[in-house]
Amino acid sequence: MKYYYTYTAFKQSNNLVSCSDNTAMERFVNKRCIKDARSPRKKIKLEGEERRKEEEEEDNEFSHPVPWQKIEAEGLDCDYALLFSKEEADHLFRQLEEEVVYSTGEEAKVQVFGKVHNIPRKLATYGDTGLTYSYSGVTRSACPWTATLEYIRDAVTKTTGQIFNFVLVNRYKDGQDHMGEHRDDEKELDPLCPIASVSLGATRDFIFRHRDARGKQSRRQIKPVKLDLVHGSLLLMNSPTNTFWYHSLPVRKKVFQPRINLTFRRILLDRKK
Repeated sequence: MKYYYTYTAFKQSNNLVSCSDNTAMERFVNKRCIKDARSPRKKIKLEGEERRKEEEEEDNEFSHPVPWQKIEAEGLDCDYALLFSKEEADHLFRQLEEEVVYSTGEEAKVQVFGKVHNIPRKLATYGDTGLTYSYSGVTRSACPWTATLEYIRDAVTKTTGQIFNFVLVNRYKDGQDHMGEHRDDEKELDPLCPIASVSLGATRDFIFRHRDARGKQSRRQIKPVKLDLVHGSLLLMNSPTNTFWYHSLPVRKKVFQPRINLTFRRILLDRKK
């Protein structure tokens, strides 16, 4: 029997003036109170607070605050949030269906343990001009960013503060399409930059498995970590997650709807050279 860690996804005090019954004194005090309320000092203070609020809004111009859920285990550090509303996520999904051109022929294959296999999903790569990304024995060149991919990339940047120059697009037609266990630990990836995974479409479960707890020859008993990646969500895989944990998207025969996943990365040009 397998056990999983499962995560689901989002007196103020006043100064009192003692006044007598004398009418003149009451008028004096009332005028003084009114004058204090409109004093230049208080006006300046209010204006200062307004300026600070405006400055904070300007500082947050490139931030998109969302409620984050922290997911942690030994050597695993992830953050999960709902980035897009259902309405916006629906729109983005439709746009990507029109814009993204997926690999065909030899580019739609991958090498595993020396054998070439067809990829059990559709795949495409986009990014900055001249970038390439090598994994599983295949080197892929980046197509120019589409308008929708740029929009999503910028939304992720505003939310995380991280700059990304490459994205891997995976389209799963239904629950039969899947992704085997692997780590995103290629040398050209910036180890200080998280991998940002945006999910659109059908909800799929995403499983992390520690490298020391895989297979029949596993050395340790470490429970897998399972996440449900919902429509419009963002998952950040922070360092050192991809050093110690493999991740996969298993077959789910009861899922009949398509899903598009975007994994944004930062490729280091000096390492590629």
